[in-house]
Amino acid sequence: MKKRQIALTLGIMFFLLVLAICIQTKTIEEATNTVGTKLQDNSGLRDELLEWQAKYQRAYNQLETLESELENTRKMAAADDETDSKNEIELKENKKYLGRTEVKGNGIVIELDDNRDVNTEQVLNISSLLVHEEDLLQIVTELFNAGADAVSINGQRIVSITSILCDGNIIRINGEKTGVPIKISAIGYPERLYYALVRPGGYLELMAQDGVKVKAEKKDDIIIPKYEGVYSTSYIERSDV
Repeated sequence: MKKRQIALTLGIMFFLLVLAICIQTKTIEEATNTVGTKLQDNSGLRDELLEWQAKYQRAYNQLETLESELENTRKMAAADDETDSKNEIELKENKKYLGRTEVKGNGIVIELDDNRDVNTEQVLNISSLLVHEEDLLQIVTELFNAGADAVSINGQRIVSITSILCDGNIIRINGEKTGVPIKISAIGYPERLYYALVRPGGYLELMAQDGVKVKAEKKDDIIIPKYEGVYSTSYIERSDV
């Protein structure tokens, strides 16, 4: 009886031991497979990470190259802007001297008018009482000789190609009709301009002696309009072409 119980007990223990070993073996295999799978998965993630690191490095290098090119472009643009600014200033100066822009400054204003107060029957030469185109030409010449930077007659800018012509009883300036009263504006050093025209024996004094109405005064903030005509040249060309 006791031998049976011992054998049964040993059999049960052996069965349990075998069962435990089997369970443990199964567990170890599953764990091994799981670890192996995880190791494989981690290996894939590592490769992917290395690939992204390489892509990042390439992108970073490209960014550095683009930033360098952008900086060079900025420097070139700044140089071009400086050149453009100088050219623009030079262009504005040239336009100013050519009369293509309105200008403002100190100078003198001269007013001329025919003398209608004199009895023409008592005057031997009625023409001496009138303002003529040669009077305007003479005054403009003296103003420029005295250093005037800009001159206008009745709102017409006087430039190098300006024509002052007599057309019957009217005067044409830059092809536009004008008449008395005449207003001549000149920008320059006021004292010099004034003395050039009003000095004793000067042209304005001679006109006044002939009977023409003459007035001249120094003024500030004179505005002279731009030349509205067209510059046209037929016989000159650039020497550096």
